[in-house]
Amino acid sequence: MTGRDSSSSASPAVGRALDILLHLAGRSGPVRAAALARDLDMPRSSAYHILNVLVERGFVAYVPKEQAYGLGVSSFEIGSAYLRHEPLERLARPILRNLANRLGQTAHLGILYGAETVYLLKERPSGGRTADAEDMLVTDIGVRLPAHLTASGRAILAHSAQAQVRALFPRPGTLVTRTGKGPRSLAELLALLAEDRERGWSEEVELVSDGFRSMGVAAFDHQARPIAALSSTWQRHYARHDEDHIRTLLTEGAARLTAAVSGHAPERA
Repeated sequence: MTGRDSSSSASPAVGRALDILLHLAGRSGPVRAAALARDLDMPRSSAYHILNVLVERGFVAYVPKEQAYGLGVSSFEIGSAYLRHEPLERLARPILRNLANRLGQTAHLGILYGAETVYLLKERPSGGRTADAEDMLVTDIGVRLPAHLTASGRAILAHSAQAQVRALFPRPGTLVTRTGKGPRSLAELLALLAEDRERGWSEEVELVSDGFRSMGVAAFDHQARPIAALSSTWQRHYARHDEDHIRTLLTEGAARLTAAVSGHAPERA
């Protein structure tokens, strides 16, 4: 008997729990318990029991309206923790540096950590300084901001399953703001994310800081799931390039990062 077989037979519940998480991770939307049990060839009673435990621990979220299950906040946190390791940063750094130099303005790499955007990298143009105001940006490495207010966070959320978005924002009528602008409810956020997903990029105008605007484009893993986003921030009334040029360079950079992690973007409708 191999070590893997021994482990599975000794802890069948652990193996089944992992099977459930992997199955949910591979689906684009929530899954009903009966369908999950059928697909995994698992007794329904076992599936419900394990799902209840995973819901209690935050790894799975139950969506009452659909009577189905999707990944929860704890699953996102584990995935985000993995992505904070050096490999992603090492692959993204030259792409981000090139982006900042071509744009002549600050560029970031952000990931999702629960309902927050965490900035892993921040690059300024070399051979010259950005405008003084841009040096005062709050988006430094390690800073966390509400994901629904940032271009990076919105770019990632836009390509996440709606069940996961609902799990990240369980109190739909109490979304925070920083400048008094931005979505105030889950319904408003979902509508904005649908628009972002359709066009393939996200933006925020003075949602994080007065006088600033940001654009973000997501990068994807081998299952076409968003793993991070590249973004650039500039003074709203002092743009070095038109928005089409900024969007094009961000899209090219995100595509290079996607290719670097052997990923692929989801098919566009």
